[in-house]
Amino acid sequence: MSVCIVLLGKERNSLYEDQEEENLASFYLRRRAAGLLVDDNHPVFTLYRATVFGTVQIVAHECLSWDVFDRDKCSQNIVGEADVIVLKYSVNDRASFLDIKDHFAPLIKQKFQNSDVPVIVSAIGTANNDGPFCTCPLCSSDRGTSVTSSEGIQLAKYLGATFLELQEINDFFVRNYFGGMLEYFILESFKKKSTVKGKKKKKHDKCLMIKAPKLDLPEQMPVLKEDPSQYESDLQSLLVRSQCVDVIFYNTNLEQMSEAHRIVLCSVSCVFMLLFGEKPASDIDDPAILRTARALFSECREDMALGYPVRVIVKDSLFCSCLSDILHFIYSGARNWGLLEQCLKKKMSDPRDASHVLHRVQCILKVPGNDDFASDLNLLGKLNLSNSLGRFFNTNFLADVIFHVQDVTIPAHRAVLLARCEVMAAMFSGSYVEAKSLRIPVYGISKDTFLIFLEYLYTDACHPESIQQGISLLICSEMYQVPRLQQMCECYITNQLQNMSSRELAETSLSVVHLLRNAKFHNSDGLSNWLLYFIASNYLIFSRKRDFQDLSDEERAFIDIHRWPSSVYLKQLAEYRRHMHSQKHRCAVM
Repeated sequence: MSVCIVLLGKERNSLYEDQEEENLASFYLRRRAAGLLVDDNHPVFTLYRATVFGTVQIVAHECLSWDVFDRDKCSQNIVGEADVIVLKYSVNDRASFLDIKDHFAPLIKQKFQNSDVPVIVSAIGTANNDGPFCTCPLCSSDRGTSVTSSEGIQLAKYLGATFLELQEINDFFVRNYFGGMLEYFILESFKKKSTVKGKKKKKHDKCLMIKAPKLDLPEQMPVLKEDPSQYESDLQSLLVRSQCVDVIFYNTNLEQMSEAHRIVLCSVSCVFMLLFGEKPASDIDDPAILRTARALFSECREDMALGYPVRVIVKDSLFCSCLSDILHFIYSGARNWGLLEQCLKKKMSDPRDASHVLHRVQCILKVPGNDDFASDLNLLGKLNLSNSLGRFFNTNFLADVIFHVQDVTIPAHRAVLLARCEVMAAMFSGSYVEAKSLRIPVYGISKDTFLIFLEYLYTDACHPESIQQGISLLICSEMYQVPRLQQMCECYITNQLQNMSSRELAETSLSVVHLLRNAKFHNSDGLSNWLLYFIASNYLIFSRKRDFQDLSDEERAFIDIHRWPSSVYLKQLAEYRRHMHSQKHRCAVM
């Protein structure tokens, strides 16, 4: 009884091929097997016969090219009988990779879609391109001739295969890395065949008295979640609390009716832009907007010049009586028109009065140049208040505070900051110096990080450019007590780390232990717990790094419990190898 291995693909770059260099199959078998016989007489395959583990016979068929393989239709029968399949290509020879991807991979997918035959995808070599190697899926710097890790991983996912990166064909990578995985699959296939065929000879039974240890999958990583957005409720709370108001509405009897914020009103309506003098009438091409502003409101411009809230008189008494409901509708993003309509009809006994007020609201929210309110409603349904306010991020428009960060000045709006950040709400509404200061210095944060932080407050979205910037933003969000932004940073960092290949993790200068220290110091419990699991799941990589010794005893104990592969598995594997080595027919591999 033997184990059949099929090796497909060419692992040496045809442009730089060294005729004396051994290929993957020959290098592995000459060092890890006994009684190797090589037969080159087959028209398609190079045939290898050898013995591993003392008693296990293996037959390996190797084909380097699809063109050769496709000439002989009987060659597909040999692939169909395979117990283990190895697909191999050179990272510096895209043609060899495409040979695998476009021809061999679909064939294997078709033949083994209902079976559990293991497949190993081996990427061999190091990219020869000038400059640092890049495996970013969006980067095309290496794609002229080199094959990126991302492409290899995608191919492995397509086949449900194991992906290995072998930088060189040498003892370390082939014997320990490739060989360990292949031998595991050989043993599993041999055990499966033994079960089917029943009892074997006594000496074989002795060899198999101790079962090969089973390598379990790594533990599932903790799932980090983001809280749902509170953007609209934050602005609703801003309206209810009446903090940092710079607009006061009065009825015609000069009785105060409601308070609001110019930046929010201007973000949803050109009428308010015109009313507060932020847009001149000459820039308004729609006469309906001009008529609405003049018919509904009159304001005192002197208040703005003196720094007081703007006093606005609402000329329409019916509109004024519903002003509170209308402002709540605007602060929710002016999206739920049906709810406003229902509320006003319930509030007013005469349906004509409700229709009159609704028409006034339509005029306020009118899109310039569009006379079809049905299409306006469609646009309002898609309106996002975070996008509307985001237009005023880092602009001087209605700005009432300026931050000094390093050598940069950043204009902002107190109302938005107060609504979205509790620390800034306390800072601007308490007895602090910042409450009355126009210019506020910021220390301990880089200008780029603070800009991304402010952009989140305005737009409810953040876009860090690197893991380092992500951790800086996490520290900033903890400093200003913005928990949802902290969760977004955690998810960004974990996604970036998970998308790194094993080679990138081994070669990167980024210290995951340093990330863990920062996460714990800044109360990011979710991220610190995730990083411990991540280090444990990649134990063989991180245990060789210098900063691994900086972990505390408690952290080391946690990692030892959850490490993969586990220490128990390695002990069982060592015991199994000793047992196999002690048999009468000693194993040359072990």
